[in-house]
Amino acid sequence: MSGQRILVVDDEPKLLRLVWEVLTATGFDVLTTGSGREAVQQAALEQPDLILLDIVLTDEVDGYEVARQVRQFSDVPIIMLTARVEEADLLAGFDAGADDYITKPFSSKELLARVRAVLKRANRSEAALAEIRCGQLEIDLARRNVSKDGVTIRLTRTEFNLLFELATHHNQVMLHDQLLSAVWGPEYRDDLDYLRAYIRYLRKKLESDPKEPTYIITYQGVGYMLACPEKAS
Repeated sequence: MSGQRILVVDDEPKLLRLVWEVLTATGFDVLTTGSGREAVQQAALEQPDLILLDIVLTDEVDGYEVARQVRQFSDVPIIMLTARVEEADLLAGFDAGADDYITKPFSSKELLARVRAVLKRANRSEAALAEIRCGQLEIDLARRNVSKDGVTIRLTRTEFNLLFELATHHNQVMLHDQLLSAVWGPEYRDDLDYLRAYIRYLRKKLESDPKEPTYIITYQGVGYMLACPEKAS
């Protein structure tokens, strides 16, 4: 992963300097800014491989808005940096397009572990597989395209990775820790909040009635299954 470019966005100069030193010492090419507006511009111009993004910024564009704007033109992985640990803040970050979050204060070891895990997921190459048809859903695993009744459904990178795991094991119950390890990495196998949040997002996009799902079925306390007609291939 040496040489990959990371954009760090934080309005605390000391933290910005610390993160820059840790990442550059590990071989990453690091860009920094304390401005939300500049962050969006740099994301567009520099095309980083990953963005470390503070939620609270001093200018009028906060981290959530930066993520939303970046998601309009890029699926670059985004890790939120936050002192907030409430579930509502976590879900707000995911809803804005974040792939992960790190709670302040954090150690250099934790920072590098999270960065490497997210980059590994983003860089993972999937073997070209046939299209899977699941009722009204068409899931092209090779091209990473999903449609329902012929209408394309836009998914984030993480949403598709989760659907990929469910689709390649359709009609099989996937355990919570199996999904967390496959999509986020083994170090996330106990982070059920991540999984529940993204299952919720997938249902909003795939299900006719997310409250009464017919595709993504919950097995309480066990896991989830993508339910497809037996003729699915």
